[in-house]
Parts: sequence; structure tokens; C-alpha cells
Amino acid sequence: MKSVPVKVEHEGKWVPTTMGIGEDRIRIDAPLGCEIPYKSMVDLEEKKNQVMIATGVNAEKIYRIASVEKVLSVLKKFVITQCSAYRLNAFFMSPAIRGGVLVQDARWDKGVIAVMKTGIWFVSQDTQVCIPLDDVADIELTSREIQEKNLDVVKIDHLVENEVVTSFVLCPLTTLQVLYNFLKEATHDYEVNEEIDPLTGQVAMLVYSGMDSGAIENMLQLSHKDLDAVYEQLLSKGFAEVLYVRKEVQLTAKGVRYISNAMKSSTG
Repeated sequence: MKSVPVKVEHEGKWVPTTMGIGEDRIRIDAPLGCEIPYKSMVDLEEKKNQVMIATGVNAEKIYRIASVEKVLSVLKKFVITQCSAYRLNAFFMSPAIRGGVLVQDARWDKGVIAVMKTGIWFVSQDTQVCIPLDDVADIELTSREIQEKNLDVVKIDHLVENEVVTSFVLCPLTTLQVLYNFLKEATHDYEVNEEIDPLTGQVAMLVYSGMDSGAIENMLQLSHKDLDAVYEQLLSKGFAEVLYVRKEVQLTAKGVRYISNAMKSSTG
């Protein structure tokens, strides 16, 4: 078991320690002083230079570990390929399409897909990709031309930095159907069953197409106040989030004096 320097969260603080990475478990030295088998792990999340590992049936025990990218990459690979999760060998392409445009250097990777409590993980020899379940917009069983043949694939649409990205998974058809069903079940709680009025739906479509507030107001002949009311509908249903707050201002007497003086200077 190879030991590497890490930091772990303990009693609300990040504490330096060492971690051993073995074939079937990790060991975290003091102050935690514990061994964690990969088979007990049910979830894995990453954020910058740290990962969060959850164990137990209901992910009740959480371990937060920070280290350099190389260490975390090795750790994630062991976790993804051995954790307690639905897992299968497959080919994947992620990302394949970004913002409706084919990714130029996209290629099929041979590796493993693992579906955990909060994310779908792809891992190959050179790639590690996570799609958080709450960022999944759509899952579809469809076909794609691969080496001049139409083959069945699972298509996953998801958000990456407010942009719609598409990833594909390829494996034998019988396994693919099981994967599709499992992914639909895993994302069931995130499905949308609410209805919105036609105007709100139209605004949502224009936001999706990349229009800003001013362009939407001009196209739909809406006042700033009317559009804000529509935005509130989208926000209340969780269909949108605030990107930034737009300010409307009017000049004070000081501002008017400045403009008046500037105009006199320009004509004087």
C-alpha cells in the first residue's frame, strides 16, 4: 500500500496526514485512523483539488480528502472501478457535442461507466469524467453512425457551465437497454412533471437559445416589469437561476448637472 500526503477534513478543519492507497481499500492515518474498503463506497464527488467519498447504504459517512491532481486521479480510478455501484465496461464519448456543435477532437474511449448516488462517472486509461445527476437534462436510447454503421447508443444531455453538452455510451444492445433503464431510474427524482404557461415557456426557449433580457423584451414586446414577472415564474419552479441582477437607474441632480456641463463644453 503506497502512502501519499493528503489533507482530510476533521472536526471542521483541514488537517495534514497520510493516506495509503491499496488494491482493495484506502487507509487514512491520524487523526481519522481508519481503513475504508472500496466496496463500502457508494458515492464520489469532486471539487477542484478535493474529493468527497461516501460510505454506508444511505451515504451516511462522509470523508473529504484534498491532495494534488495525480494522487486524486489514482484514488478516483480505484473508487470508480471497485465501489458499490452499478458499473459496466463500455465505450464512451464525453463530451461529443457542445452547444449543438460537434467537438472536433471527440473520440471513443474504452473504459468503465459507474452510476453512483450523485453522478455518472466515466473512466478510461486517460480520462475521468463525471456528470452530476442534477445536471442531466435528458437521457435517450438512440442510434449513431459509427464506422459507417448505425449502432444503438445511450445519449446523455447535461449542463456544463450553463452550456448543453451531449455524451454517448456504446455497449452491446442487451446491456445498453439495462443501462438506459438504470439511468432513467437514477434520474427519476430530477424529472420535470410541472406545466408552465405558454408565455413562460416561450421565454424559457429564448433563454435556452442564448438571448439576453433586452432581446427577449424587444422580440415579445414585453416591459422590463413583465419580463421580471416571467423570470420569477421560472425561478420559483427551479427552471432557472439568477445569473446577475440588472440595475435600472435614473440621474440625480448631480448627474444632470454633469451632463449639462459636458454638453455646453462640447458646443462651446
